[in-house]
Formats: sequence, C-alpha cells, structure tokens
Amino acid sequence: MSSGADILDRNRVLLTHFDSYSAALLFARWGKTVLAPAALPDGATPMEPPAVVAPTHEPEAVRAAIAQKLNLSAAELNIDAQFNQWFQAEGGPVRVHLLRFNTFEAPKKAIAETEGVFKPISEMRGGAKEELSLAREVFNLTLGAPGGRAC
Repeated sequence: MSSGADILDRNRVLLTHFDSYSAALLFARWGKTVLAPAALPDGATPMEPPAVVAPTHEPEAVRAAIAQKLNLSAAELNIDAQFNQWFQAEGGPVRVHLLRFNTFEAPKKAIAETEGVFKPISEMRGGAKEELSLAREVFNLTLGAPGGRAC
C-alpha cells in the first residue's frame, strides 16, 4: 500500500462546502490554487479516465491521505463520485477528486490553519485556466446547471 505522500503525488483534491440555506458554494483556496495539496504539475493536460484505476487513485485512499495531511476529519468529507477528472503529467496520470464538507458551516478555521481560505467561484480570478474549468464544473454539478445536479 502506498503512503499518503505517495498517493498525493498522483492525486489532487478540490475541497468545497455548500450551504443549502444560502445556496453558497465555497472552495478552499491556497494562494492561487484550489487544489490540495498543490496545483497540477506544470504541463499537465486533460485526459480520458483510464480503463483501470490504480489503488493509488482510489477516492477512499485519497480522502484519508488529504484528511491526514491537512489535519481534517475524513468523516466530514464526502466523496463526489460523479466528478472524475484526470490529467496527463510527467510521470503518469494525476486524478482530481471532489470532496465536499458535510458540516453545517464551512470549516474556515481548519482551512485557515493550513494557510487556506474559502472563496466563492466569483473570486477565483487569477488561478490557472484548468483549475477555473474544474471549479466551473463543480459549480454546475452542485447548483444544477445543464448536465449537473442540484444538492
């Protein structure tokens, strides 16, 4: 079995919180990236999902690894299995996972302890084009845009 660090070398995570009362979707952001533990590798390009998913790309393993790295509770993170994005990078594929906090409020303090903040999509300017595209897809999935689903 791979260690958490090895798993996170080949995976990235979008962390979101959706407040159904105010219909506010927030993304955890660190500097200019919305991906944890780091932005996509330089030169990464979108690819089709592989026919066989390696154990190092399994969502449960990634959820456990990112929770440990960021000192979060894995029980407060739901995996969104509908989100299935892959990128080809030097050294092999990188999978991007969507984890949604299931807490009543966004855990702003926990994310701040990792030097991050929560931001709505309207404040995502300045990030990488690929990341903005991923955030838009999450927005559509969450708020029920064409092809998406309402929460």
